[in-house]
Amino acid sequence: MKKLLIILLLVGVSMHSHAQKGFDTLFILSDTITVFSLENLYATMLENHPIVKQTNLLPEMAKQEVRLARGAFDPKLETRLNVKEYDDKNYYNKWTASFTVPTWFPIDPKIGIERNTGTYLDSESSLPVGDGNKQLFTGISLPIGRGLITDDRRAAMQQAKLFTKMAEAEQVKLINKILLEAAKDYWQWYFSFYNYRLLDRNAVIAEEIFRRVKLNAQYGESSVIDTVQAQIILQQRLVERQEAYLDFLNSGIKISNYLWDEKDNPLQLTKNVAPVLMQSDGELLSIQTLEDLTFQAKQNHPDLLKLSVKISQLEVDRKLAAEYLKPKLDLSYNFLNQPLNPGGEFQSFTFMNNYKFGVDFAMPILIRKERAKLAQTKIKIQSTGYERTQTEREIINQVNATYNQLVNTNRILGQQSSVAENYERLLTAEILNLENGESDLFKINIQQEKLIQSQSKLLKLKAEYQKMKATLYWAAGVRNLNFQQN
Repeated sequence: MKKLLIILLLVGVSMHSHAQKGFDTLFILSDTITVFSLENLYATMLENHPIVKQTNLLPEMAKQEVRLARGAFDPKLETRLNVKEYDDKNYYNKWTASFTVPTWFPIDPKIGIERNTGTYLDSESSLPVGDGNKQLFTGISLPIGRGLITDDRRAAMQQAKLFTKMAEAEQVKLINKILLEAAKDYWQWYFSFYNYRLLDRNAVIAEEIFRRVKLNAQYGESSVIDTVQAQIILQQRLVERQEAYLDFLNSGIKISNYLWDEKDNPLQLTKNVAPVLMQSDGELLSIQTLEDLTFQAKQNHPDLLKLSVKISQLEVDRKLAAEYLKPKLDLSYNFLNQPLNPGGEFQSFTFMNNYKFGVDFAMPILIRKERAKLAQTKIKIQSTGYERTQTEREIINQVNATYNQLVNTNRILGQQSSVAENYERLLTAEILNLENGESDLFKINIQQEKLIQSQSKLLKLKAEYQKMKATLYWAAGVRNLNFQQN
């Protein structure tokens, strides 16, 4: 009977050892479990997440900014009417209607008609009676000083187009940020899920060992203290499993924060959904990858693009400020009743007859306001240039630091995997010692505890490696963290 009970105990411990050696079986999921990969999470978020939808409004906002700026170039229809009646007398009746077409080059064609009547109409406003007191005019206005190279409306148009690029960069930045947060939470969920499976397996085995030791104690083949020790181990495993279960539940709830359907209804993960690790690193850890990501960061990182656009916008402001140093000198010329008279008859152009010509000149004497504005803009350009230089350096250093962490974690992963395998060997050896009467349950429990810790740490390192992988793409500013959306 004593021999039989010892064998039962050894069988129980051997079951434990066999389960520990099957670490890879933790990742074999039953048919009732639905796999939910990080790529699935990304795809769902890019389709339905409210923050992503909000960022999709940025290009539309930029489009409206361009439309707003183009409004300054809209054709304009104007009309004015001034009438004065007093003491049964028609003092004057003056009416003007015109149509202006603003252009990119500051020559604004204008065509209109004027009709003036009245007893007390001033001579300048009097029009030929033979034409029905009407007069057609057509002409242009041209700034040959301030406003010839650029002006407010052209500057606003350039700024609006640059704002479109700014909005695109901001969209990439915001989407990358929310995807990085989701990736970190996903891999925390991954660790929590498989760590719970690991601790659940060990709790079941600890329960079986306690049952067998208790059975031995009933037959007087084990001491009471062995039973107490086995029970302590079981209680410890149950506590660890319960803590891991809570972590698993809460990490799943956190992932649900990122899940929405197409109707903006929140979705909730169920317990039969599991994370999965799909190895697709390829050449991620090669030096060539680091060089490619560094180059891409310099060219396309959202923060650098935004600063480059800001410099371009300031350059537009600088050109406009420099334009205001010039004197205002506007010329206007209008043909009168040419080439069409009020009667609707065509006639040839004559530049020196039937015309109106105007000159508008103005210039501040000290132009202090204009010079100060130009100097301020130059300082802002220089300051933003310094900011961009420093930002680029910080981004490149962050890419390099994250890459180094990734490579180092990958090496630690290999080492930790070897550590776990060696602990399995130690546990197997301790079991053999027990069979030869050279060990006891206490020593077995110590080796089991170390094995569990090493395997749990291995799981955590796998999750940390994937977090750093996502962080590397984020640091380089890669759109959608290198996720290729179909």
